[in-house]
Amino acid sequence: MRKFWLLFAQATTVVLAVLFVVHTLKPALLPSAARNGVVTLYQDEPHTTSSDHIGTGFSHAAKKVMPSVVNIFTSNEVKQPAHPFVDDPRFRFFFGDEFDEGVPQQNSSLGSGVIVSNDGFILTNHHVVEAADQIEVAFADGIKARGRIIGTDPETDLAVIKVDAGNNLPAITFAGSEAALIGDIVLAIGNPFGVGQTVTMGIVSALKRNHLGLNTFENFIQTDAAINPGNSGGALVDIEGNLLGINSAIYSPSGGSLGIGFAIPVSTAKKVMEQIIQNGSVTRGWIGVAVQDMTPELAESFKLNDARGVLISEIVRGSPADRAGIKPGDILIGIGDNTTIDSTSMLEIISALTPGKTVSLLLLRNQNEVAVQVKVGKRPKPKAR
Repeated sequence: MRKFWLLFAQATTVVLAVLFVVHTLKPALLPSAARNGVVTLYQDEPHTTSSDHIGTGFSHAAKKVMPSVVNIFTSNEVKQPAHPFVDDPRFRFFFGDEFDEGVPQQNSSLGSGVIVSNDGFILTNHHVVEAADQIEVAFADGIKARGRIIGTDPETDLAVIKVDAGNNLPAITFAGSEAALIGDIVLAIGNPFGVGQTVTMGIVSALKRNHLGLNTFENFIQTDAAINPGNSGGALVDIEGNLLGINSAIYSPSGGSLGIGFAIPVSTAKKVMEQIIQNGSVTRGWIGVAVQDMTPELAESFKLNDARGVLISEIVRGSPADRAGIKPGDILIGIGDNTTIDSTSMLEIISALTPGKTVSLLLLRNQNEVAVQVKVGKRPKPKAR
């Protein structure tokens, strides 16, 4: 009997020792731990300095850019008809022009913008501010300031506004003119639907998108980063936080993001911005022709061996081209030292010329090359939409 109690005591001691070790080192293995509401959590040791932290996302780029992106709120007064039947002839027969006086109504809209200089110049879209009577700019820190339009360029959908908020604003850093490549990761920053500053991520889906019917001059960066109403005028940046483009439009029948957004490249934005800040507007060359791209079918009809150049389909009366003797049916194949590839390249080459300068145009007329000297005019302002 004594031997039995000795074995029992030794076994009990071993079991208690094992339980003590498990409870100390691996308490989660004990069934009682969960029943007693004890949960063991494992957490990484806190970093002593911010330099020790290596982010797995793009927070460094967002942190760099977000102070440079602003929210833009615009308002304008429009007059609504005083009566819904004011344009009905029968209504006017009885009441005349009594209800012609419209009822003033305040309309408001929102967009985004990018601070491009420390002293308060902000780049945004023309369509964000085109009808604005008042402009309010809200900075990322919540401070608001009144903005004024310096100038706009409807043909690229760009505008520059100015705020008087000191000389120490966080201006964005511009990327190189050819910095964007297809497949690059990009961030879009703006104020979608007025919810507040928002960062979305995607890639560069395509470059040099044109013939979209959005602007006269089109050279868009296409991205699948979520862009929605209110993002217009905001920044498209690379993962280093450098400005690649100004978000301008989306492809969406419903008005929501479908993964096809368009941004005006920084090369175009910079040129337009500099002209607006310096002159208040953008000056472009113009010769007064309407053109269409050559196709194999058109080339065959003109008895040409290849489809090159652009077909001049219309001449504006009294324009530089008209005065130089250019005719509809001529095929423009060269402008100065530049070869005309298509209507887009032709428009860019002509618009870059200085008004008043004489340029040589190389034409195909009746299958013969003809050189014509044209004095470049100033491109007229587009009609308001």
